[in-house]
Amino acid sequence: MIISFTLENWKSFRDRVSLSMIASRERQHRERLAEVEAYKLKVLPIASIYGGNASGKTNLFKALKFVKEYVANGTKINGSIPVEPYRLNSECAKKPTYFCFELLINNVIYEFSFSVTRNKVIEEKLVMIEKTKEIELYKRFEDRIVFDKSKENNESLNFVFKGTRSNQLFLTNSVSQNIHDFDFVYNWFCESLQLISPDSIYGEFDQLFDEKNKLYKTMNEIMPQLDTGIAYLGVDEVPFDLLAIPEEIKEKIKETLDENEEGRLRSLNDRYVISRVNGKIIAKKLISYHYGDDGENKKFDIRSESDGSRRVIDLLPAFLELSNASSERVYIIDEFDRSLHTALARGLLEVYLQCCSKNTRSQLLLSTHDIMLMDRQILRCDEMWFVERNNGVSELIALSDYEEVRKDKDIRKSYLDGRMGGVPRIRLDNHFLADRRE
Repeated sequence: MIISFTLENWKSFRDRVSLSMIASRERQHRERLAEVEAYKLKVLPIASIYGGNASGKTNLFKALKFVKEYVANGTKINGSIPVEPYRLNSECAKKPTYFCFELLINNVIYEFSFSVTRNKVIEEKLVMIEKTKEIELYKRFEDRIVFDKSKENNESLNFVFKGTRSNQLFLTNSVSQNIHDFDFVYNWFCESLQLISPDSIYGEFDQLFDEKNKLYKTMNEIMPQLDTGIAYLGVDEVPFDLLAIPEEIKEKIKETLDENEEGRLRSLNDRYVISRVNGKIIAKKLISYHYGDDGENKKFDIRSESDGSRRVIDLLPAFLELSNASSERVYIIDEFDRSLHTALARGLLEVYLQCCSKNTRSQLLLSTHDIMLMDRQILRCDEMWFVERNNGVSELIALSDYEEVRKDKDIRKSYLDGRMGGVPRIRLDNHFLADRRE
């Protein structure tokens, strides 16, 4: 779980801002807060982020995406770090960009932070936070590193650091060199942190191609209940050579796909799983079935479904995973309400939140414009956040930070009135409209 996330000098976030998932003293919906007994801490299962267009909501998402990819994949030997500092101030281009995460992993809180320029890592630190003390497992200052006493004489760790490039995180290099001391943090970013953009699809949608998979069965039980017109999902085998994808992609698949290996592919809103069996490349395509007037099921390509139906197919597996009592995944969904009716969006949130309890270790962070979700019957005040842009600088504020918010206050009206920020400032000139009418 994310306890907190802090960033500075990233895109529109010039100044340091933090998103905290620690619950306030608010009493509403306390039954669903995750409890971390060792720290006497209650953690929120959800955060919804509101803001006007270009306020910076997606920049938060991109920050998390950058960190995930940078930790997981690193950089090429002479490659630059694809960090994007604040651009409206020339001094910020010279300053490092900073990220800091407090993470709950196996019921222990760790702080992982680093600051980087496009050329090198300036600092990197991993701290284990115990109830009464903090242990710096390692702290890196450019070309030197200091380990905790229990590790300072570890020859393997010191050897790996000497081979860590200036544009590379020590965490990433240690894992690539088969040093397992810090696998738990690396694995959190690679596996537990899941990001879904408006145009992306569920990363493990190949499970929908396996009739024996639990997800396949569950999806087909739920789909008819969502009023999309889809009765159930199925699979069609398609000749690989007839796939509507560029020839260069086909050739690359032929060159790189190993025997008994599977790869996922999306093209023109279709979803494919490609595999090589006995030397032959096999392509399978996800399809949908609708009930026909004559009682027979009619087959449709996924691309012929509405944007909303495709969005449901992409999001529903994530919500099923979130609602699993044993899940420890954190999903970040940008523009959650894209193409979704507000009733459906609300329904998905309610299903997840009803499954949350003190033992929950999954988490959902989402950005949205849907003010109908700004409802205290669904969300607590500390679960609603606003991104406001002032003179090009994005700020992040929790609704619970506003002292005047009362239990009986109409949050939506206050928000639309601009009292909490996070709404677009539209200043169309009436003369412009008058000229158009003439």
